[in-house]
Amino acid sequence: MTLAAAACAAGVAWQAVLLIRDGRAVPVVFGVGLLVLPLLGVFTVVTELRFGAASGRLARRLADEGGLPADDLPRLPSGRVVRAAADARFDRWRAETETAPTDWRSWYRLGLAYDAARDRRRARGAVRRAIALAARDPHRSDRRPGA
Repeated sequence: MTLAAAACAAGVAWQAVLLIRDGRAVPVVFGVGLLVLPLLGVFTVVTELRFGAASGRLARRLADEGGLPADDLPRLPSGRVVRAAADARFDRWRAETETAPTDWRSWYRLGLAYDAARDRRRARGAVRRAIALAARDPHRSDRRPGA
């Protein structure tokens, strides 16, 4: 998907350059405006890749600590978690987060609970919060020497 986005961005950027090289006012304005699209696309892809890598690191760290919740909720034939079961377990993770609001682990688990309950926006927000809190954790195991 990243390669497809990069190819698309390159094609749009090339068309923008051709419009700008035309030299007339309207094509130049369109070309400059068109240059914004690949920049926005690259920014979005880089942001998503960084989010995925950071959330993956936290998942591995939490798994190593034995803190990942069991993936034992009942599922529909499609593979999706039964929403009522996810909602029933959600209260546990919300309460944990309210009890320990500065613990990245509780926020990560809350993100997993939101995801199981099919609330992707809140799931991503909770995981983003976990990433930010983990970055401030003085006991991080993923620090590079000298960082």
